[in-house]
Amino acid sequence: MNMTSPIVRNDPPASVHVETVRSVHHWNAHLFSFTITRPASFRFRSGEFVMIGLPGEGKPILRAYSIASPSWSDELEFLSIKVPDGPLTSRLQLIQPGDPIYLGRKPTGTLVADALLPGKRLFMLSTGTGLAPFLSVARDPDIYDRFSQIILVHCVRHADELAFRDMLESQLAGDPLVQDQALLQFSYVPTVTREPFRNTGRIGALIDSGQLFRTLPGSSTALDPETDRIMLCGSMAMIRDLAARFDGLGFVEGSNAQPGQYVIERAFVG
Repeated sequence: MNMTSPIVRNDPPASVHVETVRSVHHWNAHLFSFTITRPASFRFRSGEFVMIGLPGEGKPILRAYSIASPSWSDELEFLSIKVPDGPLTSRLQLIQPGDPIYLGRKPTGTLVADALLPGKRLFMLSTGTGLAPFLSVARDPDIYDRFSQIILVHCVRHADELAFRDMLESQLAGDPLVQDQALLQFSYVPTVTREPFRNTGRIGALIDSGQLFRTLPGSSTALDPETDRIMLCGSMAMIRDLAARFDGLGFVEGSNAQPGQYVIERAFVG
């Protein structure tokens, strides 16, 4: 997920690596993902974000992007919308393999397991490109040791916006580190709001109707702050609605300094 306000630096900033685009995949007319080379010194926790930008005339524009690739991968992957008049995305959507790209040196963020208290079920609730950090978390072997169930919910308007759907529907089959655990512990719940699909409606509606829980093996039909942990990433409206709902249920927001029962990435909503 990317922030709405660009951050301007000098060209090139001392705070970035200059990396190379490896691949680009266009999911539809409005959504694409891309991979870049990873510096040997670059370390991050699953769920964190980093600044991305492009070289060019004048001062480069950098935006925050969640890292979609697992922390063990030798390349970094990102998911982005296409904004025709966006200061960065209008150019970023045109990148090709071999192009140079700026990568910030200091990943950070709160959508990480360390910001959550121990629990049994982990719900990762996303809309749109808010899926990105959870692609990383879901492929982290440590998360399967921390929680007995990992549930990834992705809400979009149209089915062709369900990026990485095949990989997620296969329960991460073929993943070298987590495929065996994911087969037993991972559940993917896609939902679409503007066309017929097996799950329809916003995430809050799936919770209210119980549809979310009916899709899960052996799950209760309610959220419990004693055992459930939640990560939220996506539209500001979704985060405001669900955070207020979870507060009302007795969930406490966590942070890196004070772990809690749910977390959001405030860099994207503040």
